[in-house]
Amino acid sequence: MAVQIYGFIFAMWILILIGGGLMISFVAPISFAEDIDPIITSGTKVFLALLLIFIWVYTLTKIKNWIFSSQIKY
Repeated sequence: MAVQIYGFIFAMWILILIGGGLMISFVAPISFAEDIDPIITSGTKVFLALLLIFIWVYTLTKIKNWIFSSQIKY
């Protein structure tokens, strides 16, 4: 049981680090032409960040279910 919990925590931290790297590498440098309102640029970045968060939470949920599926007894 303890190994599975540590595996889940390790996977969670790996996803956090990868997600932060993707945010810095791909989302942060996004900019549009100067004549476009900065709110549109910010809104685009927020949308991409939220999309990445939802993907990461979904992935972490799948990993959790996979790791702890053997612990559920019906």
